[in-house]
This record gives sequence, structure tokens and C-alpha cells, in this order.
Amino acid sequence: MIFESADFTFPVPPVVSRARRVLIKPCAAYPAPYPVTTRPEMLATIIASIRKVSDADILLLEGTHGGGPIQPIFQSLSYDFPRVLLVDVKDCTLVEVDNPLPKPFIVPTFWVPNVILSSDYLITVAPLKIVKDIPSLSIRNLLTLLPITKYRGEAEHGWGSLYGLGIDKVLADLYFTLPFDLAVIDGTQKFTSGDDPAEGTSEDYGKIFLGEPFEVDSEVNETLGLESEYLELIKSAKAELEG
Repeated sequence: MIFESADFTFPVPPVVSRARRVLIKPCAAYPAPYPVTTRPEMLATIIASIRKVSDADILLLEGTHGGGPIQPIFQSLSYDFPRVLLVDVKDCTLVEVDNPLPKPFIVPTFWVPNVILSSDYLITVAPLKIVKDIPSLSIRNLLTLLPITKYRGEAEHGWGSLYGLGIDKVLADLYFTLPFDLAVIDGTQKFTSGDDPAEGTSEDYGKIFLGEPFEVDSEVNETLGLESEYLELIKSAKAELEG
């Protein structure tokens, strides 16, 4: 679904009213404001809407590119919400989760924070970004949930070992292994960057995309006339599973 950002109100899925724990994954790995990261106003809108129908625990979960603490970044982004727990990936107990695909593209298991598995409803909230001509949307936003200590490889920062495997195949595997229920892509502005994902240009766009992560990422790609290899891989895997 596509909404006008000027009058957006978060439509809470009915299942959330029965949830005991809702986990929200913002895009917040950089100490830079929207549109590089998720707007605190968008998070506040989502949280307030959930609170109208549920007393569930609400968690924000994120990790950094260098393995440092996330709390200073949360503070710099004004992530301060009543009755919301801010959680750092590096502080979580890790569990190894099997990829449910009969034939994984490249990663048969992922190490993930245990709090994801104990949550009843999962939401990924990302800005609308294009990095080096490649859309960086709701599924790519899940990458920073993976512990840097397990996936840094020989790189000083980031998830070097996963990029070495082929990041589109990794993202396709991650999509099936971490089945997030809902994606929100905040296209109030569209951000375009080059080699440095925290530096670029923005333009008013005025749209909010909402729905299942694969469908939302596909809709954004189609709307912008762009392509993403991981979406084609996911599409092929879905067809094989359904067949």
C-alpha cells in the first residue's frame, strides 16, 4: 500500500492486539538524521498506534557497523519513547537459526539475537534510500540485526564475510530466515548516495510504503524503475516453494 506522507497514520494489523512483544527494527546504524536513518517521528507514530490497541512490550533493536554501542546513536537520533526498550544487538544472546529453504542460496544458518525469536510481531522501518544506484530498503535493513562479531571477516567495519559471499544471495536467504511481518518505507524524502551511505542528496517524495517486506521492496523498485537482484532470487524461491 502507498500512502501520502503528509496525512499518514499507521494502520495497526489486528494480530498486534494479541501480541505480547512487538519488535521494531529501525535503520539507525549511523549517527545521522533522516533520511539517512529512520525518523523518530515515524517511530513515534507507529508506537502510539500500537499502544492504542495493545499493552505489548515494544522493543527497538539495532546494531552498528563497527561493533560499537548503539545507545549513543539512539540518543543522537532522539529515540526516546515511553515504555519502549532500546536494545543493542551486541548485548543480546545469539542463537543459530536454520535457513528454512530446502536449497539455501548461500547461507544455510544465521546467528541472530534471541530476542527476535521471542517476539510475536516484527516490523522493519526504513527510509527510502538509493546507495550506488541500488535501492536500500526494508529487507536490506535487516542486515544490521546480524552480529558484527560473527560476520566481520577480515573487514575492519561491516559485514565483510557476507558481502564476500554475494550480498544479494545473503539478503534472499535472510528474508526467509527472519520472516518479518511488516515493512514500512518512509519516502517522505528520497535519499541518494554514493560510496559513503551517510552522505548524499535528498529530495521531497511524499510517499509511505507499507506491507509485507518482499512486496513493499518490489513495489518501491517498480515505482522508481529500479531493479534488485535479491528480489528476483526471492521471487524464484517463492515460486519453487509454492510449486
